[in-house]
Amino acid sequence: MSETIRLTAAQAMVKWLSVQMTEDGERFIEGMWAIFGHGNVAGIGEALHAYKDVFPTWRGQNEQTMGHAAIAYAKGKKRTRAHAVTSSIGPGSTNLVTAAALAHVNRLPVLIVAGDVFATRRPDPVLQQVEDFDDGTVSANDCFRPVSRYYDRISRPEHILSALPRALRVMTDPANCGPAVLAFCQDTQAEAYDYPVEFFEPRVWRIRRPAPDAGELARVAEMVKAAKKPVIIAGGGVVYSQAEDTLAEFASTHRIPVAETQAGKSSLAQSHPMSFGASGVDGSAAANAALQNADLVIGVGTRFQDFTTGSRTLFGAGAKLVSVNTHGYDAAKHGAESLVADAKIALEMLSAALGDYQAEAPDADAREDWLCAVDAYCARPEDQAALPTDGQVIGAVQRATGEDAVAMCAAGTMPGALKLLWKPSQGGYQMEYGYSCMGYEVAGAMGLKLARPERDVLCFVGDGSYMMANSELATAVMRRVPFTVILTDNRGYGCINRLQTMGCGGEPFNNMYVDCNVEVQPEIDYVAHAASMGAHAVKAANTDQLEAEVKAARERDIPTVIVIDTVAKDFPGTGLETTAGEHGFFWDVAVPEVSDRKKQRDRFEEYLTQIANARLVN
Repeated sequence: MSETIRLTAAQAMVKWLSVQMTEDGERFIEGMWAIFGHGNVAGIGEALHAYKDVFPTWRGQNEQTMGHAAIAYAKGKKRTRAHAVTSSIGPGSTNLVTAAALAHVNRLPVLIVAGDVFATRRPDPVLQQVEDFDDGTVSANDCFRPVSRYYDRISRPEHILSALPRALRVMTDPANCGPAVLAFCQDTQAEAYDYPVEFFEPRVWRIRRPAPDAGELARVAEMVKAAKKPVIIAGGGVVYSQAEDTLAEFASTHRIPVAETQAGKSSLAQSHPMSFGASGVDGSAAANAALQNADLVIGVGTRFQDFTTGSRTLFGAGAKLVSVNTHGYDAAKHGAESLVADAKIALEMLSAALGDYQAEAPDADAREDWLCAVDAYCARPEDQAALPTDGQVIGAVQRATGEDAVAMCAAGTMPGALKLLWKPSQGGYQMEYGYSCMGYEVAGAMGLKLARPERDVLCFVGDGSYMMANSELATAVMRRVPFTVILTDNRGYGCINRLQTMGCGGEPFNNMYVDCNVEVQPEIDYVAHAASMGAHAVKAANTDQLEAEVKAARERDIPTVIVIDTVAKDFPGTGLETTAGEHGFFWDVAVPEVSDRKKQRDRFEEYLTQIANARLVN
């Protein structure tokens, strides 16, 4: 009979998590973010306290933003390590649903341990319990089901013997990676069980690199050899595979230009001669022209989101499509020829199969013209008294930083502006744009800095997104996690206002404060607000001051918040001021078919013409 140890289910979970290791000898799950409440304080809280010296606990300010910090950490670690997050039942759990969805869309690992109702049902209905009148098995945690890669309800203490390894199997799977959710019944957390001692022996989790099928590889190699003007679209899979150097060598060897998605940006340094910039809606003139003229588009680690493909209108009608991806679901999108494999292994094997093949030389002049346009958009304004554009803000920040800078953001106009204009070193960009979640930025910056302490983390956030979630500034101050927040204040939701009025033919309504139904216009002092949480906060009157403040922030051990007022309505070159911008491409946002206004009717006629060009093959 095997030796056993008697522990509560929660104690066993924490003890087991503390010995799950990476190949580098570190814990795969570094620790757990926690806000205690009804449903996790007695069981999980006591267990975390018991093991606090070997498995750290960190307290945040909101369950959603704790989840965002954990997700950004995993992204910064390229999915090689992760964090866990625990919540109480009811609102504590449902606060985490948005974070789970964000992790699911972005294919990022996070372990969510959500407090749940009593397994025995003895005291039902307990505080915060959601009752389904027709199904006694339902709890609020069922909200996680559609946004989890693995979901389990722990209603017996022995359930963790199988549930925990299953959760980490998903989190370390290159194809199925995403959030794992354990709905942990609160009475089960505290229930004791005699667990096998061998269950707690250290285990190493290895992330495999699946090689391509020989037949798929041969077919794709022949397609590339037959192409004269292929273009690569680099997605987040390049980063997660740590294939950046492999991609650079592949592109140089075979003379194939590279366009980028939001998740793939900085997989090539901007200085690389085959880096043609962003693809799609918020894309560069050089990348989009190359993609329109391409006879073969090679997606590497991308899920071909609508922003990347210009809502399926960007690629030329005659262009063939190849998709290299670890998951067959993504690899088969848009009728692509699939190459299901790890990005690094696939590029190495494909390069060997191609031999001395080289494509026609890409248009270097187009690349240089685009870079010159970027410099013009980001140049120092001659009139420092005028409100700057987002591009001029980006330029000031870029001039103030070095090769160690990482720009990050999540929602609004700034992601498109950064994708087009930021000139990163390799690894110098991290964007959450799969879910484009407002309120991710501040917590995400903290998580990214925890993952990459050697990098200078620059968090771009608009006033609207800052207002949604900013409280983890206080956590970063308490933990002495330094990063720089560039808070651009255009007095409302400027991005969506542009889409409303220019892209969709609507009228200004309910986005900018001046167009909202309020009794008085707000006067929000963002500097005082950030300072009240302990951050170093300052208002920059112009881009010269902004540049100086960004440089000064590098010397601090706490977050710095720099507020700068920006223009509300104009920023050329993002492609977001209309649905087909100066450099960008069409974005399919539905336009009302019926309207009393001529502007709206005219926009609908344009819309019909644009959607007629979409590739409908799935």
